[in-house]
Amino acid sequence: MGIVPHIPKTARFTLGARIEDKFLNLLELSYTSYFSEKDKKAEKLSECIFTVDIIKFLVSTAWEGKFISNKQYENIATKMDEIGKMLWGWKKSLDNPQKTPLNKQSLRLRLKAGKR
Repeated sequence: MGIVPHIPKTARFTLGARIEDKFLNLLELSYTSYFSEKDKKAEKLSECIFTVDIIKFLVSTAWEGKFISNKQYENIATKMDEIGKMLWGWKKSLDNPQKTPLNKQSLRLRLKAGKR
């Protein structure tokens, strides 16, 4: 959101406002995803991932239009990639839940009972 004031006025209230709006939407979606019911989280996370992709597109459009500098673009692109990886990891953990590792005591009890 720190780049919008640096975008020229010709694009600040169109493309810049759109980027800023999408960032706020992403914050709202990630917040609602965190507090959503388990069966709705994956759907909300898909929306978050889609919003990240839209932000990447809008930022690359701003960069191609020379509204933001190479350094600003690189900074934002790196952060958006990291956010995307985090969201994908969260979604994958919901799709493929891992069993929690057994602690030592429960493992000993299982071994004594002959269960593995």
